[in-house]
Amino acid sequence: MASITLQNLVKQYGDGFPAVNDVSIDIEDGEFIILVGPSGCGKSTLLRMIVGLEDITSGDLLIDGKRVNEKAPRDRNLAMVFQNYALYPHLTVFENIAFPLRLAKGKHTDDEIRKLVTDAAKTLELTDHLERKPGNLSGGQRQRVAMGRAIVRQADAFLFDEPLSNLDAKLRGQMRSEISQMQRRLGVTSVYVTHDQTEAMTLGDRVAVLKKGVLQQIASPRELYEQPVNLFVAGFIGSPSMNFLPATLEGNVLKTAVGDIQVTEDKARAAAGKKVVLVGLRPEFFEDASLVEEHKKDLGSTFMAELTHTEWLGNEQYGYINFDPDPEVRELLNSLAAEMDADELRPQIVVTLDAASRIRGGRSAELWLDTRKMHIFDPETGDNLTRDAEAGAALTQEANTARAEEISEAREREASTAGQPV
Repeated sequence: MASITLQNLVKQYGDGFPAVNDVSIDIEDGEFIILVGPSGCGKSTLLRMIVGLEDITSGDLLIDGKRVNEKAPRDRNLAMVFQNYALYPHLTVFENIAFPLRLAKGKHTDDEIRKLVTDAAKTLELTDHLERKPGNLSGGQRQRVAMGRAIVRQADAFLFDEPLSNLDAKLRGQMRSEISQMQRRLGVTSVYVTHDQTEAMTLGDRVAVLKKGVLQQIASPRELYEQPVNLFVAGFIGSPSMNFLPATLEGNVLKTAVGDIQVTEDKARAAAGKKVVLVGLRPEFFEDASLVEEHKKDLGSTFMAELTHTEWLGNEQYGYINFDPDPEVRELLNSLAAEMDADELRPQIVVTLDAASRIRGGRSAELWLDTRKMHIFDPETGDNLTRDAEAGAALTQEANTARAEEISEAREREASTAGQPV
């Protein structure tokens, strides 16, 4: 296993466009890092630079502290799992998994190859399929074969390039779980590229959010969600997306298109001096006021709003509120949508309501908002004016500690199962 260090990496093409622009990340031994962002943000290019399929324009790439910029891909001892599996259709599952071992001619005996392949197949539940051809396997099984090929190489790190994008939703969920458990069990350093929100939030120890080749924030999924550094990260992470509501400050009250929101003094100070701010509100910050306990109501603010419609999902429901921003704010929302690879950011608020709520579309309703959790952004710079960096760092540290414990426990179980001393 190995640590991977990216020091001010730049990838510039002939036209001068920096696909990756001054990215620095320290990936610890055994860590699972996710690279996420909209199309064209540079995440796949960065992965290819790590494995050696793209030249590095400037900066340094270190594996276990050793500079590898000029090393060929085969000399970096990294295993890549591709989006299209890259399997050989004429070879059996056994031979597909064994292929990198046979490529290293003379390095492994036939008995060693058989043991490595059968062990990997057992780990990935492929034992019954070793004599089949890839064309006779399901998408999920083919993906496991590709992962098996990475495992037998005993590589220092696994690199995944959107490996689940060709699978249907149900199978993606199953494979997410399998990849996560495998990574913990093997404790192997992993870098995983995806555009999928759920994969990013559920798989990674830390998630690196990229925008136009520039690293915006790298942190645990929870820190990204609760303490985003700017508008882009706040809008990109989370589904449904964070709501952005233009507001002006009067005293300790934020005047918005859907009503007045009373805020705490620290949030009022953050917005002071700004002509207009954008209030960041996650859908779950809202609730039907009639269902909020009395002692909790004082911890937030209530307001009246008319919902255009609601969507009942069984365990919860979504409500939608339209508002009419001024042209300047509408332009800002459109610009942010373009950066996030979205068609548009509608002047609309999405609220999460309890499944028991009787609020319906077309009627005025009283809503409660937990103002303690709201964020305030500077629309000019995009900065989160209310970010608590210390609280965010604590969330990531908590995730790091949990990761170390999980890897240790997984290795203990593996050793115990194999009848080896821990």
